Amino acid sequence: MPGRPDRAMVSLAEHPASAPSDSVTETIPPSTVPCVACPLRALPVFRTNTPEETAFIESMRLGQVDAPAGATIIEEGSQNPPLYSLISGWAFRYKTLRDGRHQILNFLLPGDVIGFQAHMLGDSAHGVEALTDVRLCRHARPKVWELYRNYPELAFDTTWLTAKEENLVDEILTSVGRRSASERIAMLMINLYKRARSLDPHGPDPVHVPLTQLHVADALGLSLVHTNKTLRRLQRRGLFVFEQQRLTLLDPAGLERLADYFEGPLATRPLL
Repeated sequence: MPGRPDRAMVSLAEHPASAPSDSVTETIPPSTVPCVACPLRALPVFRTNTPEETAFIESMRLGQVDAPAGATIIEEGSQNPPLYSLISGWAFRYKTLRDGRHQILNFLLPGDVIGFQAHMLGDSAHGVEALTDVRLCRHARPKVWELYRNYPELAFDTTWLTAKEENLVDEILTSVGRRSASERIAMLMINLYKRARSLDPHGPDPVHVPLTQLHVADALGLSLVHTNKTLRRLQRRGLFVFEQQRLTLLDPAGLERLADYFEGPLATRPLL
């Protein structure tokens, strides 16, 4: 995916006039859905907040914005980028080399927080791109300090989200450094299936996993040709079916043994 010159940057700056000239600036309308009625909160994968915490999260919100697939949500190196929660759709974090080669660091699903690392460090060391059409809830960055002062349990939950995301990056690093191509893909299929299933726990198989083979290759440090051949080989072994962005695990235990990746049921997680 060299250079990806066709990406549209979605700038959600406090002062749109300061946005880069090649960006697409979008307004942020107030959300018509209060935090307490967010459909994600009804899912068992998310922890229940106290009424006081939910009211504070509501006070953090600046509004919601929709962005199309391929839009840059956060640009690499941007200073003081916005802080978001992903409400619907998929996105991914990435880093790009000067010659256009890039590495997908991890995939972001509804409920994940975007931009928190940059809030702590000042500048964004990575970019974030919308994998599908997405809806984002934007939060007021100065409110984060109030979060840590007055709501320590909720602050801990938010930090836990960042630590969990780092754990996912560790698994990808282990894959790129030590796992074979078959083991890498097996690990990724297990992880994405479980995360997607947690957001639709009673839905039928297959689950929707909106990745192309190029995304798989960029996440796992493989060539596109090697990715294609490995995917076909693993499917012929009857381990999973991944077609037209639909994923079914036929032999989860076999995939876990192959990947040396034994993740238990996903723990409930906070929702900001």
